[in-house]
Formats: sequence, C-alpha cells, structure tokens
Amino acid sequence: MRLISVLFISLSLAACATEPQSDSADIVIWGGRIHTGLDQPSPEAIAIDQGRIVFVGARAAAQRRVGADTRVIDLRGAALYPGFVDAHAHLLGIGQRELTLNLEGVASLAAMLARVRERVAVTPPGEIIWGRGWIETHWPEARFPTRADLDSVAPDHPVLLVRADGHALVANSAALQRAGVSAATAPPDGGEILRDAARAPTGMLIDAAMDLVAELAPRETPEEIERALRVGLEVYRARGWTAIHNMSVSWAEVEALERLDTEGALPLRVYNAVTPENLDLLLTGGVRKSASGRLETRAVKFYMDGALGSRGAALFEPYADAPETRGLEQMNRDAVLPLWEQALRNGVQIATHAIGDRGNAMALDWYAATFDAVPRSERAVAEPRWRIEHAQIVRPVDLPRFAELGVIASMQPSHAISDLHFAPSRLGDARLDGAYAWRRMIEEGAALAAGSDAPVEKGDPLIEFYAATARRDLNGFQGSNWRAADAVDRTQALRMLTYWPAYAAFAETERGVIAEGMRADLSIFSVDLMSAPLADIPRGRALATIVDGEIIYRAADW
Repeated sequence: MRLISVLFISLSLAACATEPQSDSADIVIWGGRIHTGLDQPSPEAIAIDQGRIVFVGARAAAQRRVGADTRVIDLRGAALYPGFVDAHAHLLGIGQRELTLNLEGVASLAAMLARVRERVAVTPPGEIIWGRGWIETHWPEARFPTRADLDSVAPDHPVLLVRADGHALVANSAALQRAGVSAATAPPDGGEILRDAARAPTGMLIDAAMDLVAELAPRETPEEIERALRVGLEVYRARGWTAIHNMSVSWAEVEALERLDTEGALPLRVYNAVTPENLDLLLTGGVRKSASGRLETRAVKFYMDGALGSRGAALFEPYADAPETRGLEQMNRDAVLPLWEQALRNGVQIATHAIGDRGNAMALDWYAATFDAVPRSERAVAEPRWRIEHAQIVRPVDLPRFAELGVIASMQPSHAISDLHFAPSRLGDARLDGAYAWRRMIEEGAALAAGSDAPVEKGDPLIEFYAATARRDLNGFQGSNWRAADAVDRTQALRMLTYWPAYAAFAETERGVIAEGMRADLSIFSVDLMSAPLADIPRGRALATIVDGEIIYRAADW
C-alpha cells in the first residue's frame, strides 16, 4: 500500500509539473549525487523557486534556470536528499540537555558521581541539582545508582537525575526527604519505588513514581522554555533535520513555539503531539496550523507502558532477569476510549507510547475498538493515521495488525543499537523475534516513520540511518541473536526518515520526496548514504539544511 501511495504521488507530480522555462530560479543545485526518494534515475540538478522544487533533471536544462540573482549550490561531491525528519523527539528536552547537567555518555557510576561532585562545588547549599542522560547498561558497576551513591557526593543538595529513557530517575536522601518519600510511601498506579532489603527506598523511582518528587523539578518560566526551544532548534538544524515530530508537548511549549513562528524564528517544521491533559484544547479549538506552514499541533501523545531499560515496558510474560515483574500499565481502558472516540470524530491524531509486547497488543486492541465504535461517516478524517510510538517489542502475530488497522509504526532505529546490550537479558531469546522488527513491519505493509527519541538518544540522522541498515552498535557489535535479518535496505531506510514521516504528518503530497511541485525541504550530507560503506555513515556530517527553499544551516567550512 505504501509503495502504491509513493508511486501515485510521483505520477501525480509528474503530470502537473511544468517544463523547464527560461525564467530564472531562486536556487539551482548540482555537482553531486541527488537521491529523490523515488524509483527513478538520479537527476543531475534541481531548481527551486518560491520555496518549491520547479525542476528536476539534466544539468544542461537546469542551466537555463540560472539568472543574475540565482544562487547556485555546487555540491562538490556531497549528496542531496529529501528533507530528513525526526518522527519522534522532544525538542524542549534537546535544548535542556544542552543547558543542564548533561550525563549523556557517562561511562560508569563513578564518572557520573564525579560530574555531580563538580556541580555541587558551584551550587549553593540546599539548591536542587537536576540532570539527565545516564544509562547504566554499559557501566562496570552493572547496577542502578542509589540514594547512598548520591549522598556520598551531595549530602546537602537535593539531587534528581533522570535516566536517559526518561522513565526513571534516582534521587538522593535530601531530595526524598524534601518530597516526603519514605519507607511508608506507597507507589502510585503505573509506578514503582525500588526498595532495599529493609524496604527503604533505594532512590530509584520508575515511571509514575517520578511524580512523587515532581514538585522539586525546576519550574521553567516562559522565557526559559523559549530559550531551551531555541537551543534545541539550533542543534537540530545543524544536524540536517528539516522537521521534528515533537512529542509530549505542554501547552506552554505550544505557545512558545507559536511566538517563535510569529517572529520568523522557527527554522524547522515542528509537528506537535501534546500531552493528554491538552486534548480538550484541540477538540474545542481544532488543529492549529500556522500561516508559515512550519508549525502544526494536531496530535496527542498517550502512554500505555514504560521503558524496557527500567523494566516498565508491559510484557505478557515476566522479565527474564526480574521474574517478579511484567512491567507497568499507564492507562485505564474505560477512561481512555471515550476520549479517543472524540478525537477520531474531531480529526485529532492519537500517538500512543507502547514498548512491551503486552503494551503494543493493548494499544492495537484499543485502537481497533475505537475504530469500530466510530463509523467512517462520523470521522473528520478518512485516514486517521494513528500511531504507536516505539513499537519495540511486538508479538509476531501482532505485526500484521499495524497495516490492517492503518496504524503507523513510529520507531527509533538507534534504540535497537543501544538496547542490544541489555534487551536479550531483559527478554530472553524467544521474545527477540518481534523486537525492533523494522523489515517485517514494512513487509507486512505498515508505514514506518523513523525518529530518534532525543534526548534519549543523540538525535543524529546519520546514526538513525546507520542503525536501520546495519543493526549494529557504533563499534560494529551486533550479537549472535540480534535478528540481523530485520535490518532494512538503504531505500527503505531513506523512506523511513523522509517520506513516511511526511505521511505520518498528513503532508506526503507536499514533502518527503524530491519532485517538481514539492516543497523544497532538503538535507545535504557529506556522505552518500546509498553507496558508502555502512561503517562510514555515522562519520559523516550535515553540510546544509534547506526548508521551504531557505538555507537554514550551512557548515562554515563548506
């Protein structure tokens, strides 16, 4: 179905495209490999005028588009692609990662504690220390951190450090005491308080239990939110992304992005999925799409379960390395389905976080029930294009259901090359049959929109492309049981990062391929992703990013 859709769009565009004229274009690009994302020979040049691609073809014909005011971009051997889109990331978190205690990549518990000690030395006593990005799966200590660990370097400062996946945090004793969390505290529904042999909290709070210390988290002012968003946008345009599907967005963030867009300070396209408490605002106010076309708020992000690394993902059978638990459910069916029915009637897209096999099966079941409850004649949109975010562990029997229901699999390739170091121990071998099953999702006919989940992962389009095609970590390691056959080919990977994200945002007739009539959203990378050795792909870099024909980033040395 997806291939037919791509073919239909390419034929439609070809039918309405005009022949190259002698009038000049704003931009002409040639001098390197041009990958259109369509099943056709690579053209020699393209021309852009008034934000759209007006010519794709031979260089000699493109020359006729060059006038006195035309900007000619010589790729000088670099490669041009349809604009890369991160179909699942957290823009505010990307900015905050750059502005707060960044624990991304710390190689050990000792290294993390050293970072905290450094921050303590420059922080007034009693002031809260907040950080994010640690993950213990590579640590020589091979365990979660504890409050006692943090107490050893920060006895007088409340400390809250969020795990990389955003589904767990560790708090020190000062933070737990200030928040009133003790041995007598019961975990909330959908959360877990890890405890020691004496039943005292270890400091690790999983999923909904993080809410117990939420009052200690920094409360950003509108100015601080805007600053973090600006930083995130700067990071992303320099990496070659032309758009981001922005997940779990607060209304304050929506308003900040709308202000930036009004000021002309929104370089990327941003497609928002707001938090569930904001559903009513979309139901009453409708889809919010800016005049510039760069900002749209149309979706709502729900959570079915937690994360695999912190054992919050909901599984049918117990965790192989923790048989006392099957993960955590975050929603109640009777409470959610009436909301989803309203969303379906009003054209609001639903995006549901589901990682475990039970979490994914529940999401599919609940989607099916909602679709059955609302006849097509009562739906605002014929194709609702609801999504499951992550879809990491899926029973093989459930893989065909994505295509059957028209549900988009919004998956993050880099999760597989991070998780390969611990997922086998969490799941055991048998459950890996449906883990990170990109190729089989596509073969079953599902649309697969790829993203990064930054700041959980780095947020680099080249790493995502590499992960999808190599299915190995950045050192080349895979593991004997990591289901190598579920890697995708390069054409599929390109579609996952360009066309299908456009489709997931209802924009495939405007973006996602290089063709005459399409918006000029383009990514230029130093490496030819379609022919370079796979190991060379993550070593490449973005050279330029173009949105609506505007060059929003160009490397200083290119």
